[in-house]
Amino acid sequence: MIYFDSAATTLQKPDTVPAAVAAAIHSMTTPGRGDHPAARQAAEMMLRCRTEAAELFGVSQPDNVILTGNATHGLNLAVKSLVSPGDTVVISGYEHNAVTRPLHAIGDVSVRIVNGRLFDPAQMAEGFRRAVDGNVKAVICTHMSNVFGYLLPMDEIAAVCRERGVPLVVDASQSAGIHPVNLTRWGAAYVAMPGHKGLYGPQGTGLLLCGEGSTPRTLLEGGTGSLSRRQDMPDFLPDRLEAGTQNVHGAAGLLEGLRFVRSLGLENIARQESGVLSRLAEGLRRKGGYRVFDGGSSVLSVVPLSTDPETLADRLAEQGVAVRAGLHCAPLAHLTAGTSETGTLRFSASVFNTPREADAVLELL
Repeated sequence: MIYFDSAATTLQKPDTVPAAVAAAIHSMTTPGRGDHPAARQAAEMMLRCRTEAAELFGVSQPDNVILTGNATHGLNLAVKSLVSPGDTVVISGYEHNAVTRPLHAIGDVSVRIVNGRLFDPAQMAEGFRRAVDGNVKAVICTHMSNVFGYLLPMDEIAAVCRERGVPLVVDASQSAGIHPVNLTRWGAAYVAMPGHKGLYGPQGTGLLLCGEGSTPRTLLEGGTGSLSRRQDMPDFLPDRLEAGTQNVHGAAGLLEGLRFVRSLGLENIARQESGVLSRLAEGLRRKGGYRVFDGGSSVLSVVPLSTDPETLADRLAEQGVAVRAGLHCAPLAHLTAGTSETGTLRFSASVFNTPREADAVLELL
């Protein structure tokens, strides 16, 4: 199979990831639930995972790295810690449902949407400068569109938030492990990301990076292995946000995924992925018959002019090519870009994809 659906989940993993998962299942229990070797080994591994993430993503201390079930889990924690009914927030026109649905669920939230042309970061930055004022409770913004591979100008957006004293939440679901993500440089309140995409970890893993001074609300309450006489949740991280038994074997795999990313280097990963998809985009332009949305990153969306994306995705699947078609859980992005009627056919790469695979897909098309 030729796999071009890594924006959903990376299928190919470094061998160390499944090996670590298997080893953890057989040797580790739960941190804080016993002083025996299996529990201690789990606690030590979890700390290594937090430390690795803190170093990669510019977090001041490992305890501010929260292990979540996915990016959606982390975004819900962040959004519901900052936003209450009656508040005003600013988002981009490229947000995933993992941002918009929590805001909808809170209710009575005034949402200002900053729209802008695809691949025009200067216009987007200016839109945030105009939208963020003293009435805004939080800015919530994706770093990279999961539909179009569009990198938003996060440094400029973060600067606006710092200047105006507005907390920033970053959805780094598509950028983490490919492009630089730095909580401290941005001064963000929270940055959320999954473990199973660009970090090459297992499904069911994720990270929420918490800025200094963050006061997160809890989504779950329960056992933490700490302060067990008290009925309120601990007021310190990570325990406050990690109630219940944790996904220890998933964290072991995520640790190896983080190490893999750091060993290769973000610049090398981004170059490999964008090179493969640029080759595919150039070939499609030469063939004609497609609207091509190429941001020079690890995600390429196209709209075939002679059929619909779902039909073409099905035909490719029959030939052993895995892609994704539709709205990609981001209807707002399609409204902004003018593709809401058709959706798109999305090709998304990992570091394991090759130019030869791009050529094979072009031949099939």
